[in-house]
Amino acid sequence: MQLPSGLDPDLLRSFVLVAETGSATRAAERVGRTQSAVSMQMKRLEEVLGHQLFDRGSRGLVPTMKGAWLLERARNLLALNEEIIAAFRAPPMVGQVRLGSPDDYALQWLPGILARFAATHPGVEVDVVCVSSGELVERLEEGTLDLALITEGHGRDGEEVWRGPLRWVGPTAPMSGQPLHQRDPLPLALAHPGCTWRRAAIDAVGRAGRRLRVTYNSSTQSGCFAVALAGLALTVSTPARLPPGLVWLGEAEGLPPLAEMGILLSFGDAPASEGTAALAEAIRQGFVNAS
Repeated sequence: MQLPSGLDPDLLRSFVLVAETGSATRAAERVGRTQSAVSMQMKRLEEVLGHQLFDRGSRGLVPTMKGAWLLERARNLLALNEEIIAAFRAPPMVGQVRLGSPDDYALQWLPGILARFAATHPGVEVDVVCVSSGELVERLEEGTLDLALITEGHGRDGEEVWRGPLRWVGPTAPMSGQPLHQRDPLPLALAHPGCTWRRAAIDAVGRAGRRLRVTYNSSTQSGCFAVALAGLALTVSTPARLPPGLVWLGEAEGLPPLAEMGILLSFGDAPASEGTAALAEAIRQGFVNAS
């Protein structure tokens, strides 16, 4: 935001103090100048802007309509000026943040988030651990993680950064025979018992009155994708970039709708460091930008 020529922050700072105190004398005491110097600053400001900024009333100097308009914006400009100076004078942030995430969330969202965070916080080392949400909750409670992205429903509170429906995933074509979505029982590749995605898939198929068989179990999304790529079973996922050879399936294939799931940003129990707080904010913004 560029200021007009001659309109420097010192003029605005004195102007705000005069407006707030109603006196050039009291404003001068606050900025360490003489009363005449502050009065000259106000005269200079009026000359630059071409408008009278104060009227003299019974309680001292009172902003005119133009002065009141300027006062609101001058406060914003001064706050921005101080923010810029503080950002450049602040010591560089250093340290380590231990971040956990399931592998599918890490592949879908973290590359862009971590790249931007590294550019703005080069002194902060991020240690990324990719395991299931259940394991991440255990590590948060043990104090071996500072921050984690977890799927809701694992008994851990957190800030919801994303919500949307799960979707069915299958191969572009089965290896042979009848398409997977038409088979009875429906073959599925899912995470181990206790996973909320697993429960959502089994519940949806049950409500549709269909039989199912969990033919493969995997602790990672990449493992489930591998089984689907082999043409052996269907699986489920949040909307993501699918590997070549996999496609989204749904109502057109006679598959039941799946429940919505939330992704939570959960902190460890210890007080968050500056680096942890900064990374958490980068993650929030990353999900907002991706939505």
